[in-house]
Amino acid sequence: MAMDINNLVAFHEAKFIDQNGVLRNSSVPVVQELARQRLDFLPERFIRVSPTADPIAAPSSELHEISNIEVPDPLPCIDMSKIQLGDDLEDRDRELTKLAGAAKDWGMFLIEKHGIEPKILDEVKDVVKGFFGLSFQEKKASVGSYLSVDNMGYGRNFVKSEDQPLDWIDRLTMKAAPRDATQGLRVWPQNPPNFREAVEKFVEKARKICDSLLHALAETLSVDGQIFIKQFDDEKSEVNVRVNYYPPCPRPDLALGITEHSDASALSVLVQFEASGGLQVFKDMKWLTVQWPVDALLINVGDLMEILSNGRFRSSWHRAVTQRDVERFSVALFYNPPSEAEIEPLKDGKSNNNHHGYKKVVVGEYLQNYYKISPTPTN
Repeated sequence: MAMDINNLVAFHEAKFIDQNGVLRNSSVPVVQELARQRLDFLPERFIRVSPTADPIAAPSSELHEISNIEVPDPLPCIDMSKIQLGDDLEDRDRELTKLAGAAKDWGMFLIEKHGIEPKILDEVKDVVKGFFGLSFQEKKASVGSYLSVDNMGYGRNFVKSEDQPLDWIDRLTMKAAPRDATQGLRVWPQNPPNFREAVEKFVEKARKICDSLLHALAETLSVDGQIFIKQFDDEKSEVNVRVNYYPPCPRPDLALGITEHSDASALSVLVQFEASGGLQVFKDMKWLTVQWPVDALLINVGDLMEILSNGRFRSSWHRAVTQRDVERFSVALFYNPPSEAEIEPLKDGKSNNNHHGYKKVVVGEYLQNYYKISPTPTN
């Protein structure tokens, strides 16, 4: 149903470069404010598929099909205590084998016994819910928005035209590392007052997990255990943070929370609050709804790791779907080598050649290009 919603909600301002190279402005409805109106229809700008289409009957290769197929078996769940401590070598080897299979076949996996105290996760949950519990005016007063390739602060990103279908999501973006990356920018919310402290505690713990996984992933390939981690610098490596809020949606069959994509990172760490059932992964030409317990962390293999591993690990293609009567929060951390670092793929065995088409890339240049072109599964 088409309806003028200009008088119903507030708007984020977004900028994009059109096909003629002209800088354009776009007013994007604030999804949380739309959800507060308890609409019984989906505004036209958010519609992804025809209202008359049967998404289940659509070809399974159609990326925009919005279906809800449960994963028949849960994602592999890695016991980090066995990998990090490794007292029982046989147990550790089995866990590494499971890790390798997950990174190769799924491009994502769950982790348990990771050592992040429940108190730290609870604090993150409290500040995230506290921020999104504010009015739109209070949120805008609490944090700024900066129009760069990743639109740090409170607002909308990935807006590339006036006619693209919009995601049913509100989002907050910060850079947690390097420490001075946001110096002088008001991208960390001032309300709740402990927002930054809570998130940075989580980042510190999660970064150690990522480092352990980088070592472990190298081990599974029988290469030098430092081969991946040496690309990361304690002072200069980057951790980007995205807080995602998915309000209840009046037509989950027509809308997406986040468009299908891969992560441009090396590794991503995700925690979700309040609800599950919102994440789907594209595997075997089908969208599968991930069984993700709310008390587990999820790890995504990103594009940079696919490049570093020369395609041995796959960057997962995934998306977020909407739910009618459920709100969902997630926090994603994206772990990258320094922006100026040049990374290259592993060579293939004794031949010392690269047969998979991956090339050296400069991390910052890859990320900028990623945001501009919005890659597809085959590009």
